[in-house]
Amino acid sequence: MAQLVVRTAGESHGPAIVALVEGFPAGVPVDAALVDADLARRQGGYGRGSRQQIEQDRVEILAGVRRGRTLPGPIVLVVRNRDARLETAPEVHRPRPGHADLAGALKYLDLDMRDILERASARETAGRVAAGGLAKALLAQFGIDVLAYAIRIGGAAARVPAAVAERRRHRDSSDVYAPDPDAGAAMKAAIDAAREAGDTLGGIIECVATGVPPGLGSHTQWTEKLDGRLARAVMSIQAIKGVEIGLGFAVAERPGSQVHDPIAYDPGRRDDPSLGYVRATNNAGGIEGGMTNGQPIVLRAAMKPIATLKKPLPSIDLASKAAEGASYERSDVCAVPAASVIVEAVVATELAAALAATFGGDTLRQMKAAYDAWRRAAREL
Repeated sequence: MAQLVVRTAGESHGPAIVALVEGFPAGVPVDAALVDADLARRQGGYGRGSRQQIEQDRVEILAGVRRGRTLPGPIVLVVRNRDARLETAPEVHRPRPGHADLAGALKYLDLDMRDILERASARETAGRVAAGGLAKALLAQFGIDVLAYAIRIGGAAARVPAAVAERRRHRDSSDVYAPDPDAGAAMKAAIDAAREAGDTLGGIIECVATGVPPGLGSHTQWTEKLDGRLARAVMSIQAIKGVEIGLGFAVAERPGSQVHDPIAYDPGRRDDPSLGYVRATNNAGGIEGGMTNGQPIVLRAAMKPIATLKKPLPSIDLASKAAEGASYERSDVCAVPAASVIVEAVVATELAAALAATFGGDTLRQMKAAYDAWRRAAREL
């Protein structure tokens, strides 16, 4: 079986964003309506800009699916852009601090930064969210669920309930995709204040994956360590500047006795994803030695404020070098809620790839057979 890989193509104001998914097992049930629901959540969230009032993202499956099930071979997903004006969009000569504009202009020796910003735009993530919908369909066949939500926007922080089902319920009813209903008003107020000031806001996203069996990933090569792959996937999302797993940076402040999770065995939980190997804490965030350990995966991502400000920061005209304000492209005030949907998608994609690599097969049926055989053997240890 080939490695599960997702690639995207397309520009922010081009005809479409395209995702090519290779190495996906055949026979996985796919519901396009569930993918569309994720795309709609990505467009939503308090603090989004006017672009989201123009687009109505829907996935078109051009190849790789027949009668609601994946086929052998590549899968092609397309999300059309209604605001497709790439050929007529004006040139951009004033780089925005915090964006790819200047670095891209110097890399590609091009004064018109439109050629850079169109591909650097977070509009590209529509393709990754669509691919993440496929990944979640595969994970669901093995009882694995991925959930992401906003736990901080600016100075407003959310309380995270212990029960994942409660987090989902609150997240799904929140304008800011927070797991805490009491935090929503403060988060929205912070976004409103930034909008009035012509400014933008960032925040923190938490993602939890439950039902994950031990052994996904590998210790044998640094490129196969699952924590590294998850960190790379999440860090690659536009505006994400930090990723931590489990306690993350807090481990630097504690002695080892307060960091590492003691191990116990509960024969009554042999059928759980942990196979009965239980922990009182989950400071490792579900990953040890580059592999899942049977506990929930817990990951957090820090998102910087959007780099396009309505009150532009000082910049220059790249041609004349004269001081000017940075260019303004229609933008969001806060995209943390939307980014949580993207984090959920890329984490699901990496977990699906690790699952396929561990229980590899050309079909879902083969993967399930390998998974069941492994669980039987693991319970006999």
